[in-house]
Amino acid sequence: MAKVKNIVRLLWGVFLGNTFCFMILLNHTTTTTKNECSTPRHQGLQPRRLTWSSNRDMNLIMVGVMTAPKYFNTRAKAVYNTWGREVPGDIMFYSSEGSRSLDIPLIALKDVDDSYPPQKKSLMMLKHMHDNYINKYEWFMRADDDVYVRPDRLEELLRSVDSRKTWFIGQTGRGNSEEFGLLSLDSDENFCMGGPGVIFSRETLKRVAPFVEDCLRHLYTTHEDVELGRCVRRFAGVSCTWSYQMQVIFYHNQSGNSAFTGDLKQKEIHQAITLHPVKHSEHLYRLHNYLKGLKIQKNQHDVLNLQRDLLYSMAALGFEDHSDGEIPSMLSPHAEQKNSFWNRTDIEIPASIRRHPPESLENLSEWEFLSNSLYSTSDLNPRRRYGTSLKEGLNDAIVEVMELINHYSKQRGRLIEFKEIMYAYWRMNPIYGVEYVLDLLLVYRKYRGHKMTIPVRRHAYIQQTFTGLYIRDVEADSSIQESVPNDVSVPVHKQLQHVLLNLHKNLQPFFKFGRNEEEKLIHFILPLSGRFDVFKRFMQVYEKTCLVRQENTQLNIILYENPETPGDVESTKNLVQEMGNKYYYGRISVTFIKEKFSRGPALHFGVNNLQEQDLMLFIDVDMVFNEDTLARIRKNTVANKSVYFPIVFSLYNPNILKVFRGENWWDNQDIIHENHGFWRQFGFGIVSLYKSDYLKLGGFNLLISGWGFEDVTFYDKAIKSGLHIVRSTDPNLIHVYHAIHCDPDLDNTQRQMCLGTEASTLGSLQTLQRIYSDYSHLFEPSVR
Repeated sequence: MAKVKNIVRLLWGVFLGNTFCFMILLNHTTTTTKNECSTPRHQGLQPRRLTWSSNRDMNLIMVGVMTAPKYFNTRAKAVYNTWGREVPGDIMFYSSEGSRSLDIPLIALKDVDDSYPPQKKSLMMLKHMHDNYINKYEWFMRADDDVYVRPDRLEELLRSVDSRKTWFIGQTGRGNSEEFGLLSLDSDENFCMGGPGVIFSRETLKRVAPFVEDCLRHLYTTHEDVELGRCVRRFAGVSCTWSYQMQVIFYHNQSGNSAFTGDLKQKEIHQAITLHPVKHSEHLYRLHNYLKGLKIQKNQHDVLNLQRDLLYSMAALGFEDHSDGEIPSMLSPHAEQKNSFWNRTDIEIPASIRRHPPESLENLSEWEFLSNSLYSTSDLNPRRRYGTSLKEGLNDAIVEVMELINHYSKQRGRLIEFKEIMYAYWRMNPIYGVEYVLDLLLVYRKYRGHKMTIPVRRHAYIQQTFTGLYIRDVEADSSIQESVPNDVSVPVHKQLQHVLLNLHKNLQPFFKFGRNEEEKLIHFILPLSGRFDVFKRFMQVYEKTCLVRQENTQLNIILYENPETPGDVESTKNLVQEMGNKYYYGRISVTFIKEKFSRGPALHFGVNNLQEQDLMLFIDVDMVFNEDTLARIRKNTVANKSVYFPIVFSLYNPNILKVFRGENWWDNQDIIHENHGFWRQFGFGIVSLYKSDYLKLGGFNLLISGWGFEDVTFYDKAIKSGLHIVRSTDPNLIHVYHAIHCDPDLDNTQRQMCLGTEASTLGSLQTLQRIYSDYSHLFEPSVR
């Protein structure tokens, strides 16, 4: 029994050691102080030496980065502040003669300029590395300032290769189709592409460096990497590595300036050691943060596996589960020691088909079938398109599955690539997580021994368990940050208490009654033609929300004098005058227009009455809102930066709702319900922006007349303008139903949009199905 105790103690010690290392990593990445992040000013030309990453011999590799003065403060500095800090060795930047920088360790190469292509800069850099560092490092790397290197994976690769031999490592190149036959290469000759980086063993550099001058005198092309490869082949007798894997781990993206600017959840990024090209420094920082996140996830997964191993071991040894967080005394060197990692959570339970058995049939989650469409019994529409969230979750799951499948691909000499999903099942339990059953079509590529490429199918069962709740301060207000104690010994709940108290102080102005002149004035622009009864309801809402509360708003009514409804025009004038007399500070104005009503020109008339610095809200008379809506408008609309297009909740036909919900359905507190209305995902008529941004966008298309479409074209302009589009649901901004008349004289596009809107506002699918079920006998032809 004593022997068993020692084994478990050892396992527990390994667990605590790994957990501690993980916490150190989190502490380093999230609580770095300003002094630690500042760029050092170098005295002399000493390369950067990493002193904290590990206890291994740090003389593994010397990285030379070619750069130019115009990139010192952007790409070069970004390289130095990201992956350059983690190189398992040293990094040095090389530039033209006379170059100077206090932000990066720099060598100014004599008699070298910044002309392109940089054959001389590249070869003279290698000579300098040879002359000064050849006996200090096992490997040497030639890199550009637009490449991202993953130092941990680079170290793993290099430590698996004998550095005493001649190696020339990189992505093999032969030139493109247009260059075929023009590079002076024989059929069995190649070169290492320079963009993704090139690695030399010490022996290779020893053989090449003495003959750099000779190589520069015998250049056959203008391609730096081609000539470098020729020089290495000539004097070291070695070619670039012929390997299928090199194009994966030394990855070159063909997208040019747009490379790595989109979604980073790509298998190419996850598999690579070097990534090229990253043309802008902000994209390099973004890529660095993403890969750091992957590393943290890996450490979390390692900790989780250790926790599961402990649970397996404890169960095998017959120990009870200590859910109170206390380590059994026999396992701890100190009987009083406790550790929160002992708490058994759902995520620590090993994966199993019966991991969370339902307590009853009602608790059983139904599976949904995925093929070209999503098939479900839980939705009124049994066959529909995939949602964005499901697509993203499924893609993430596949990326992780393929990484697990290919974890030992190098040792096995094969690579398995994802082709497509044949079919899948999925379900989500809101308490535990998501499950998938996937039928995957894969491509099996064996590149060692008997080479082959064949399609294969595999099934995968995946569980993604929800984790606990974590709180992270993101771009907090400076006053809130100052309120958080800097002492890391302060418990989290105490730190959170400080944040909430300070947040309450900052939010107090929102709960004060009366006008706050510091709040930005919102100019309502309301087009109106007739419809006095609806306008009367709008004014009741405006009075309650804005006038009584003395909100900092102004109402600009663009009133069309419709000859068909002269009574409505007169009643509107009287009501506006009444409100003006009742609230002397109300700031309500009316602009009279004697034209045929068209919403786009009406809003444009209202805009013309304002100043460029004014904040505007385009609103309809059918809208209901409250003070929370005003707060969102001020927060989400920023001059020269963002335009706010709220997604409003549109109510269904009240005559239909009354049939099933009763006369008082409107008083129901749960007004936001799928049977009461729907979110107008494709409605862009309600928008807040500054007049200056409206003018930059070119305003509305004033040639559009009649119903709709002016908002869609304006939204397209905003999307293409580069302004940030804030698009989110506002549960307090409600569009009350009104009948829609689609003029037969509208052009086809407008008429189709009008008819679609008219149909979608009648009622929910469930309600319409119920009507058809209850009253279908009235429409059936009589049978004689």
